[in-house]
Amino acid sequence: MTIGTYEANLKRALSKMPDYETSDIRFAIPTPELLPEGKTSVLKNFAQIADILNRDPAHIMKFLLKEMGTAGKIDGGRAIFQGRFTARALLETLEAYVDEFVLCSECGRPDTSITRTERVLMMKCDACGAHRPVRKRASRTS
Repeated sequence: MTIGTYEANLKRALSKMPDYETSDIRFAIPTPELLPEGKTSVLKNFAQIADILNRDPAHIMKFLLKEMGTAGKIDGGRAIFQGRFTARALLETLEAYVDEFVLCSECGRPDTSITRTERVLMMKCDACGAHRPVRKRASRTS
């Protein structure tokens, strides 16, 4: 095969390939739908957020309550927090959760799962196979 025919065959093959729009942004946290109700804030789409993050809602709620320094509970598909919070503050806290407990530290993909090995939480990436212990974080200071 000559170089000219190889290049012609390569161009023909590339022209028959379907056009895919590739993007590194395949994972996005939904915008929190936060409603103030008196002295409480209600996160309406908590179940949807937990489903997209592929994590246990109780684990997410525990993290949010600790980081936001408040009390709250899960009520069906929504979360109720004591105090008034902004959607932006809640989104920043969710982004901190995603960085620590969802995204792989090696490849940066969200295809991870958390398992408990003995007494240590381990995060395993289904995309690249990496695994690491999940460190306990000190709460943020504001």
